[in-house]
Amino acid sequence: MTKKAKSTRKLISNSFGRSAVTSYNSVYMKSKFKFTITRPDPEMLELVSKTAHKILAIWAIDCAERVMPYFEQKYPQDNRPQQALNTLETWVETGVFKMATIRKASLDSHSAAREVGEDSPARSAARAAGQAVATAHVPRHAYGSAIYAQQAIYRALPPSSDPAAAIAKERNWQYQHLLNLSNPALAIPPISK
Repeated sequence: MTKKAKSTRKLISNSFGRSAVTSYNSVYMKSKFKFTITRPDPEMLELVSKTAHKILAIWAIDCAERVMPYFEQKYPQDNRPQQALNTLETWVETGVFKMATIRKASLDSHSAAREVGEDSPARSAARAAGQAVATAHVPRHAYGSAIYAQQAIYRALPPSSDPAAAIAKERNWQYQHLLNLSNPALAIPPISK
């Protein structure tokens, strides 16, 4: 690392914190792509903050369902993540909110993720479902579902793939899909899934 790069990195760290240094490193230091669930996505967060609660729930279900096959193929007898999504669908359809039911479904899905053990697409898919059902309680949990879905895709990639492109493709689908759900008149039809 050059002296100028070190001083710039230190300035960024002192001004904006560790996450800014991570962003700086990935963009300017040409470090190997590493997916992190804590990276900021201001554009997505702004759209999430402006979207109706039940629309976010539908979006969270859709994001999690895109990666559920990673869990279901490896653990076909364990229906806890799918049950979490079914619980959220029931809330969307009926509007009946029972905290004990939502909490149990979320904790059960996260328990399934823990039981997977190693970091894997299956584990991330179960976490996406656990975050999705929590959207009934706190709308912003929908964003967690989307991020864990991205993580599942990242973890499923073969070594020879381009992880940055794969994550960008999924993130763009998520953003466009939320835009379509929240304001169909302004949305651009998706090109591919």
